[in-house]
Amino acid sequence: MNAKYLSILVLFAGLFTFGCANKSTQKETKQAENISEETQKQTKKEKQTMILISTSMGDMKAVLYNETPAHRDNFIKLAKEGYFNGLLFHRVIDGFMVQGGDPDSRNAPKGKQLGQGGPSYTIPAEFNPNLIHKKGALAAARMGDNVNPQKASSGSQFYIAQGKTYSAAELQNMEMRMGKKLNQTQRDAYMTKGGVPFLDFEYTVFGEVIEGLEVIDKIAKAQKDRFDRPLEDVKMNVTIIEEK
Repeated sequence: MNAKYLSILVLFAGLFTFGCANKSTQKETKQAENISEETQKQTKKEKQTMILISTSMGDMKAVLYNETPAHRDNFIKLAKEGYFNGLLFHRVIDGFMVQGGDPDSRNAPKGKQLGQGGPSYTIPAEFNPNLIHKKGALAAARMGDNVNPQKASSGSQFYIAQGKTYSAAELQNMEMRMGKKLNQTQRDAYMTKGGVPFLDFEYTVFGEVIEGLEVIDKIAKAQKDRFDRPLEDVKMNVTIIEEK
């Protein structure tokens, strides 16, 4: 990665009514109905935010995770401001990822090296053992560990994981090289859907593409210059299509 940047689980105890319904039972039933109504309201509140990333190579529909609220809310804010519209996927590596979100890429001349722009803030890392770099993962780029040991994220630059599928033997070899074990969520994902396992818990994953995975492949295969920037600009427009 670029050294510069790179359900509610409803627990509802059923009411078992014994004998004829009396006032106490009616009261309990009413309370249960109120709890059910409140649960439905909470479930609606937890609905995930959906976004549309439109590009010259196709559209991608993605969901933003509620488990990473700081990244989610920041992305929503920028999208509503139109911050991403007209920006480029300025760094693409087939078999790895496609990266964008640099404000300096808007109307950037051909051949210009990009990847250092962004707002004047970072976002604290939000790692989660279940949010990993499977194919389609939406993750935040960041500065390197040497200047950013807390792994704080860029305020705007993000990437979408592509990667590859792995065999059990390949994952085992990777574990040996990394000196750490992969959890079952990681194993299941990387042996079926594919992705980039060595980035897990190094960069915050805050969403995933749920429609248009083939668009990632198209962008990643674009002809590019020595900076990994596509020769033909791949512009994006980001819109909120459903919000909690």
